[in-house]
Amino acid sequence: MLYTLFEYLNQNTDLPGMRVGEYISVRSAAAIILSLLIAIVFGKRIIRMLKRKQIGEDIRDLGLEGQLQKKGTPTMGGIIIILAVIIPVLLFGDLHNVYIQLMLISTLWLGFIGGLDDYIKVFRHNKEGLNGRFKIVGQVGLGIIVGTTMWLSEDIVIHEKNFETTRYNITDVQTGEVVSSYIEKQVISTTPEKTTKTSIPFLKDTMLDYKFFTGGNDTLAWLLYIIVAIFVITAVSNGANLTDGIDGLLTGVSVPIVLVLGILAYLSGHIIYSDYLNIMYIPHSGELIIFAAAFAGALIGFLWYNSFPAQIFMGDTGSLTIGGIIAVFALCIRKELLLPLLCGVFLVEALSVMLQVGYFKYTKRKYGEGRRIFLMSPLHHHYQKKGLFETKIMMRFFIISLLMAAMTLITLKIQ
Repeated sequence: MLYTLFEYLNQNTDLPGMRVGEYISVRSAAAIILSLLIAIVFGKRIIRMLKRKQIGEDIRDLGLEGQLQKKGTPTMGGIIIILAVIIPVLLFGDLHNVYIQLMLISTLWLGFIGGLDDYIKVFRHNKEGLNGRFKIVGQVGLGIIVGTTMWLSEDIVIHEKNFETTRYNITDVQTGEVVSSYIEKQVISTTPEKTTKTSIPFLKDTMLDYKFFTGGNDTLAWLLYIIVAIFVITAVSNGANLTDGIDGLLTGVSVPIVLVLGILAYLSGHIIYSDYLNIMYIPHSGELIIFAAAFAGALIGFLWYNSFPAQIFMGDTGSLTIGGIIAVFALCIRKELLLPLLCGVFLVEALSVMLQVGYFKYTKRKYGEGRRIFLMSPLHHHYQKKGLFETKIMMRFFIISLLMAAMTLITLKIQ
């Protein structure tokens, strides 16, 4: 909204300083500051409101130390994160940008699904919450929306860069002979291309095109892309949901992920930087850094109340939304193949559950009694059972997330 106002004033008035409001750097800074303030200032009021309405978490006794003390802690705190993201983006983002539109739809869509799940748990007193099949339907629906939009929107293209190569010779001043030479490559133009190509980490000058799996058929390639989008959104949102098990854990490990995605979006949307780093140039994707800034500010602000001892839990309203936002963001900038590295904590948490359940069922069939790999899954509960305090587990997982975020950025130079 404010972006549109600044754009109008810059074009129709001679007032000084109006152009500043159009700069991505200025709008990103404003978005992260505003989202942080919204989460901290209004978060306190929302916590009080949830306490008055007795919207508290019903804790199941899993035999974890200090667990039952958290009973009655307000839940559905994901509302704070959603508000702290949506408001700055509406104010400072370019609402005509298709990527911003996709991110706003994704946030509200998954926020509604997660909120419905929390509502059933709290008000209907059903510990199971929303039926798992309905959650999957919601995630599949979002995957179809995102994949179809990427397919059909004329504003979503990548640009193939056209280069001009010039050879320069260095001659000896005295003899006039050429002693050495070098080649300089410059981007002279770009050609828009509607494609299913995506970036492959660690491989130079190589992109994966889903046409490779469909014999060159463009329609089948896009249908395959939609299936991939569904899988990515479902996997990452469920992985984030499983990670949300101790105070501040999901919030903390998500901040480095979001910041890296914002950096990647900015670089991908800048023709000079994308050329220098040899990554895909995606016009208009740089606007996504406004969303990433607001999202990072919202997470940090929520951590103010969610760190140990938590004054509020995000519930599925927050965890499904966080995972879904990360997945859709990565799809928008064609970096979904980086997610196993960038979201390594989510991946390990999800794998620990699958391994635990699978091994338990296998040993029960073979030996008559189920056996376990971990003391408890997801993995953070395993460490709780081993006697590690929540804050130590949270900080160690946060450090691991930082390392994986750094490794993800390093892939830009390895290419």
